[in-house]
Order: sequence, then C-alpha cells, then structure tokens
Amino acid sequence: MADDDQLQVVAFATVDDLAARWRALSDAEKAQASVLLDDASDLIRTTCRAYAGVSLSTLKRITCAIVKRAMPPGGDAAGISQHTETAGSYSESYSYANPAGDLYLTAAEKTSLGVKRQRAFSIDMSTGKADA
Repeated sequence: MADDDQLQVVAFATVDDLAARWRALSDAEKAQASVLLDDASDLIRTTCRAYAGVSLSTLKRITCAIVKRAMPPGGDAAGISQHTETAGSYSESYSYANPAGDLYLTAAEKTSLGVKRQRAFSIDMSTGKADA
C-alpha cells in the first residue's frame, strides 16, 4: 500500500492555479498553500475513491476551493464572516468563517466528484445477484 501512496503524492492543483483563481499570495502563503494543496488532494482521494474518473479541471477547481476556505482571505478582516458593533454599552462581536482552517468538501463538490450520487439497481431474488 505504501507504494501506491508514493505514486499519488502529486497535488491536483498548483500554487499558481490557486493564485489565478483567488489573489496574489505572499511567499509564506505560497508555502502554506503548497502543503494545503497536497492535503486537499489527499482529502479528495480518500473521500472519492473514483476520483480517477473525474476531469482534471474539476479536480483542480475543487482543490483550489478547499484551500481557499482553509486560508485567511487577507486584509484587515482576515477570515471574518460576520462583524457586529453596538454603540450603547459598547458591544462588538466577530464570527469567523473557518476559524480552525479545516479542509472539507461541500455537498456540491461531493456531487461533482460523484460522491453520494443515487444509483438504481435491482436484485434477483432467486440468485441474489445485483444488476446496476
């Protein structure tokens, strides 16, 4: 099994692919993105066993989307999805979109990868064989 793992270490997207879909990255962000692109590709491989049948452009798109969610967007409001201020009694609140920087697939991305697609089949009651 280790030999198979060594063959599948290439990420589905590059740092340049991510930057083209998102924004310019600093050198430190490029290093982080490179690791996250590898991790996101591994997530796809382990979640969608039939990833080899998915187009490279779909794999690239989804890999970049996963990494974008995991990295802070930059600027003053890095990672903040909601900010509330109140003048009376001085209240302020922040909500972070992905505070732990988790890598995950959305339902739409899983559908694009062929995960959870419904399939019709029948079972022959006399033989127990299934027809897809």
